[in-house]
Amino acid sequence: MALLVALVMKTFLVQVFVIPSGSMEQTILVGDRVLVDKLTPWFGSEPQRGDVVVFKDPGGWLEHDHKPSDDGAVLGAGKRVLTFVGLLPSENEQDLIKRVIGVGGDTVECCDAQGRLSVNGHPVDESYLAPGNPPSRQPFKVKVPAGRLWVMGDHRDVSADSRFHMGNPGQGTIPLSGVVGRAFVIAWPLDRFHQLDVPSSLSSLAGAPQAAGTAAEYVGVGPVPMEPPLVMGVLGILPLVVRRRGRPPE
Repeated sequence: MALLVALVMKTFLVQVFVIPSGSMEQTILVGDRVLVDKLTPWFGSEPQRGDVVVFKDPGGWLEHDHKPSDDGAVLGAGKRVLTFVGLLPSENEQDLIKRVIGVGGDTVECCDAQGRLSVNGHPVDESYLAPGNPPSRQPFKVKVPAGRLWVMGDHRDVSADSRFHMGNPGQGTIPLSGVVGRAFVIAWPLDRFHQLDVPSSLSSLAGAPQAAGTAAEYVGVGPVPMEPPLVMGVLGILPLVVRRRGRPPE
C-alpha cells in the first residue's frame, strides 16, 4: 500500500525535489526540499507570472556529467524500483527550477534607464533577487510565443536561464508541455518551512494579447553557466501502517 500510494502521489499529486544549485537564491537555497504541485495542471491550470516552476530540460540547458553506477545488478534493480515510486531520490531526472517572468504574448525586456526589467513596458520591482544581483548583466528583448514561458533564476549572476538560450528554438522560452508543476512550499529543512508566494509586482501585471512571437534581440554573453539537474527527493508523506494485532478490547 505504501508503494502504491507513493507512486500515485508522485505521478499525480505532489513531488519532492532537492535543490542542487544556487540559481534560485535567496528564495530557495542549496539543499532545500521543495514540494511541487503536479495536480492543478491536470485541470488545465497554467503557470502565471511570478510562479516558481519545475520543468523538463528543453534541450541543452543542463550538465550531462553522470557518473557511472557501481551498484550490482540486484542492488541496482532494487534502487530503480524504489526511485520509480519516489522512495529514493533519482539522479537521472532532467529537471530545472526557475521563476516565470513572461507568459505567451508578453514582451520581456532588460534593462531600462534605471536598470530595471520590464514586462509589456511595465517595470518590475524584483525584491526577490539575490543581494548584489542586477536584473540582468546582458541586455535582451523578447516577445514570448504563445504556449511558452520566459523563465529566470532569482540569482541572476549564476542562473543559466532563458537569457542564455535565446539562439535556440523558442528564443530561450520553454514549452508549457514541459512544465512538471509549480513549487509551492519549502518543506525542508524545518527552520525554513514556508510557502513560496507569488510576488505582486509580477502577478498584478496586465495580460498581453497572444502572439506568435517576434525575433529576439540580445547581446552575446560569453560562456553559458551550466547547472546540475534537480534531484527527485524522497517522498515526504507516506501512509502510517499501525499494527493493531494484540490490541486489548475497548
